Amino acid sequence: MDAPPTAVTVSRTLAQRLSATPRGARLARHLAVAQLHAWGGPFAAAEVIDKVSVIVAELAANAVTHGRVPGRDFELRVSLVTGSVRVEVTDTLAERRPPAPGVVRPGGPLDDGGRGLVLVDALADRWEVLSRDCADAPGKTVRAEVDLPFRRRP
Repeated sequence: MDAPPTAVTVSRTLAQRLSATPRGARLARHLAVAQLHAWGGPFAAAEVIDKVSVIVAELAANAVTHGRVPGRDFELRVSLVTGSVRVEVTDTLAERRPPAPGVVRPGGPLDDGGRGLVLVDALADRWEVLSRDCADAPGKTVRAEVDLPFRRRP
């Protein structure tokens, strides 16, 4: 990630564990969008909602497809931090890590996949992959942030 702000204040958070199924991935996107609408203000700007919606959809689909461990859920966390919306998707498969930001390459024209992280890379202002090094809960988190639009007061 690029250098984060020196002081990050989390003002609101949605955290939800979801089944590691296609249905759980779809529900993650719906929950994130509904929460941004509920928070309102700059968080409900169409540009922010569109970006967050795609990012959550792609990260949740990746967690379900590439990070699934039978019988374990994935976690969605959407937070409002200073000047941005932070999306975190955590799965329980530590062995398979996605490529790092800046290393993501688009899939070929006939490939079945390989476009999700390309979209995340294009839409997120910052993103990173974090290890979750707990013995009882291994896994990884992909964190992405979308900056809020700056509007000057008249």
